[in-house]
Amino acid sequence: MVQEAKHQAKLVIEKLSKSFGGVHAVNNVSFKVTPGTFVALIGPNGAGKTTCFNMVNGQLKPDSGSIRFGDHELTGKSPSDIWKLGVGRTFQITATYPTMTVIENVQMALISHHKRLFNLIKSASGSYKDEALELLDMVNMAPQAERSCGVIAYGDLKRVEIAVALANAPRLLLMDEPTAGMAPAERVDLMSLTATIAKERNIAVLFTEHDMDTVFTHADEVLVLNLGELIAHGTPAQVRKNKQVQQVYLGAGTTYAKGKRK
Repeated sequence: MVQEAKHQAKLVIEKLSKSFGGVHAVNNVSFKVTPGTFVALIGPNGAGKTTCFNMVNGQLKPDSGSIRFGDHELTGKSPSDIWKLGVGRTFQITATYPTMTVIENVQMALISHHKRLFNLIKSASGSYKDEALELLDMVNMAPQAERSCGVIAYGDLKRVEIAVALANAPRLLLMDEPTAGMAPAERVDLMSLTATIAKERNIAVLFTEHDMDTVFTHADEVLVLNLGELIAHGTPAQVRKNKQVQQVYLGAGTTYAKGKRK
């Protein structure tokens, strides 16, 4: 049986900053993501969303600030060490193995989770198959378990990627542009499915997204970055009404902040 996420913890970001040369990509950003909540991180291109994500995931080291997940300080840890603490991630461009079947992709993730990578010389086809099928059934992909990831539809690949992320029994799930490249109906289905799984398993979810219909339909909370700074934080209704957010992001005009043109 698939493990439920246990010992739930919240993500706490405090005064996080990162510069590249003289550019403040992320500047003094603080926020929290609690278990079972679906939190969107939005903003114009270049606002600092990906930089913030990459610091949480360990791909970038902050210049200053703290990233805590439960009892653990994530700052300075590698992506693999952070993954071992129960932090999963999906990517804007799917990261499945196209030459492997759907179920094999999930089995590989389960083998890694169960610390069995040293046995990869042996065929993985029989390892954790029932657990993999259970995860695929959760994302409605069990009927395509034996198909190659190289031939299935893009929206289905996104579902497989969620199953792969869930193989680690994550307590926190980071989703970078989860609906990028998908048709509107597929976006609704994928985000509804993910939100349901997150709430049922009490997983904290932080996601970036450009499609505002997706954000305002599914997010419990919305964080808005502009030029590296957090300019708004609240419910979708509160953020939608925020005048500064309307000016720099939701409106159609050119983005300005602190006298700088974006």
